[in-house]
Amino acid sequence: MTPQAIVLYDHDCGFCRWTLGVLLLCDRRRSLWPAPIEGEVGDRWLAGMPVEERLASWHLVEAGGRVSSAGSGLAVAASYLPGGTVVAPLLQRAPGTVERAYRFVADHRSSFSRLVPGWAVRRATARVEKRRGGEPPVWA
Repeated sequence: MTPQAIVLYDHDCGFCRWTLGVLLLCDRRRSLWPAPIEGEVGDRWLAGMPVEERLASWHLVEAGGRVSSAGSGLAVAASYLPGGTVVAPLLQRAPGTVERAYRFVADHRSSFSRLVPGWAVRRATARVEKRRGGEPPVWA
């Protein structure tokens, strides 16, 4: 299947690569295509966003250029996953709570990264790179 959305992530963050790897593991339909925030694709789709804001969270870009970031992007990302039609509405019902939870994790990602074994980060990174080697969405 051709990817339908781009997931922009912080390539230099092991915890970010690990969480993206988990997301891609759930993405059996291959609807999501990963790209580093710090690259050409990130520059293109986040051109109007300050660099600090770019790196403060992940971003999901959909056809037409709609960008969802941080906690608000979780429901959108879930909608692309098998079973996501159940999860996405739950996330949409509590946007403030989801955003606060996301912000807490993002603000403490270096602490959380210590809980993730190195082998898990390496495996997730390999999964991300393999998916990245595929074709981007046709509109990208």
